[in-house]
Amino acid sequence: MIILLLPGVALSAAPPDASMPHLAQRHGAIQLIVGGQPFLMRAGELENSSASSLPYLDTLWPRLEAMHFNAVIAPVYWNLIEPQQGRFDFSTVDGLIEGARAHDMRLVLLWFGSWKNSMSSYVPAWVKRGASRYPRARRSDGTPMEILSALDQANLQADSAAFVALMKHLKQTDGQRHTVVMVQVENEVGMIPEARDHGPLADAAFHAPVPKALTDYLSKHKENLAPELEAAWRAHGFKTGADWEDTFGAGERTDELFTAWTEGRYTGEVAAAGKAVYPLPMYVNAALIRPGKRPGEYPSGGPLPHLFDVWRAAAPAVDFLAPDIYFPNFTEWGEKYALRGEPFFIPETGRVSGAQMGANGLHAYAQWNAMGYSPYAPEFLSPHDARAVGQAYDVVEQLTPLILAHQGSGKMVGMLPRTHFDGSVDLEPQSFVFGDYKVVASFRKPGSTSIGAKVDADASATHGGLIIQVGPNDFWFAGTGITVYFEPSGKGRSAVGIESIWEGRFIDGRWIAGREMNGDDTNQGRHLSLPDDEFSIRRVTLYHYH
Repeated sequence: MIILLLPGVALSAAPPDASMPHLAQRHGAIQLIVGGQPFLMRAGELENSSASSLPYLDTLWPRLEAMHFNAVIAPVYWNLIEPQQGRFDFSTVDGLIEGARAHDMRLVLLWFGSWKNSMSSYVPAWVKRGASRYPRARRSDGTPMEILSALDQANLQADSAAFVALMKHLKQTDGQRHTVVMVQVENEVGMIPEARDHGPLADAAFHAPVPKALTDYLSKHKENLAPELEAAWRAHGFKTGADWEDTFGAGERTDELFTAWTEGRYTGEVAAAGKAVYPLPMYVNAALIRPGKRPGEYPSGGPLPHLFDVWRAAAPAVDFLAPDIYFPNFTEWGEKYALRGEPFFIPETGRVSGAQMGANGLHAYAQWNAMGYSPYAPEFLSPHDARAVGQAYDVVEQLTPLILAHQGSGKMVGMLPRTHFDGSVDLEPQSFVFGDYKVVASFRKPGSTSIGAKVDADASATHGGLIIQVGPNDFWFAGTGITVYFEPSGKGRSAVGIESIWEGRFIDGRWIAGREMNGDDTNQGRHLSLPDDEFSIRRVTLYHYH
């Protein structure tokens, strides 16, 4: 039996209030720090209604435990915590926190305040029925929508007051335990079915000068703006002090910029008010865009890549912007948000098999330094999909100290085929260089003849995983459905051999080796195989020979 201790995670100096959950730069990656240590979230986001009933929640905790969750993302509903204006009932919040503590999990709270998936469906009845005091956004024909106007101060003040009350309550009841580690402000904001609000306040603001705070930000970052935004501003002479159409041009694209500013500003002010009371990390999530859709045909103005600059200017209190990835082109969207030097988190993902969700998660933790990953509505996964997610999270749990220690180091990569929006999969091998070694990940079985076939079995299988180099010749591999080949990375070496491959598990931070896999399992030393239909870990040692 071989026993190997995992390395410790070196931390830099903590901030003055080290007890608070916070974001910190660690060896090239931004990580979430909880209790003075980096925390890697193996999370799931509950379905929208699940946290509204504590008895119902009680039935879910064992299922989440069985899937190896260490965090749950759950809504806090404005209408439930403030049923009467100024009178608060935090029983659902307290029950959620108690349940998480009882099952040794952390929480990320979603503030279902003014907007949830663009609409204002979770505002209290006194707001819904008080439209004269709390006005709605309007379509271009004057029709009101079930969307609170972001231009109205009464709306902002009511939302901010409730959010501040929530943060005060969290500080009082959870300020020492820190069960709640992060907060999402609003949910998938944006305008639909038109690109902007056409109410009287919105029209007046649209025809007034673009706020100086925005144009000052754009001027300061002119060399690095999103191409579409930079081109529109440049085409109009980089104007400042002019209205929105004179600054960026007439049309739906400018309407969307206006929405990004107004809803971003509103969301940012809510976040800032809450942070002033209890400064947990805060983020905003984005509903993504289907190919070919125009502003108004998706939640327009949300924190999307072409609008990052506007959101950063509008909402400086928001720590980062996060994608909800439900489309097949997972890597394409992840790369747009996993920007160097910025936090990265996937709060919602789904609409693929449980095994694919697990493979995507391994890739996100390794390739993009994700601080967390979260399938949506895990309580409704089929037993087969729940087992697959649980198995993947079991592997992540075992590898967490290694993952945290190597995020940002250049010694860890993810392996995942690129899938396009139409569902087609690029199974071309991927190559990675680690010092003297070139590692080639193949997503086809050795000797596969399915290339060009009408039905490609390899394309329909699940493939994904990660590589961590822990020494010049020593590696950890984890994942499913991958065959790995080894070559010299440069000239002067004739061949690379496999010294040993061990299966096994980490138990309480110690590697407990199982079988040595050097014979038929490696085709007599020709490759490493991460088997299909399961998530596994392999310890690999390589060598050179002439």
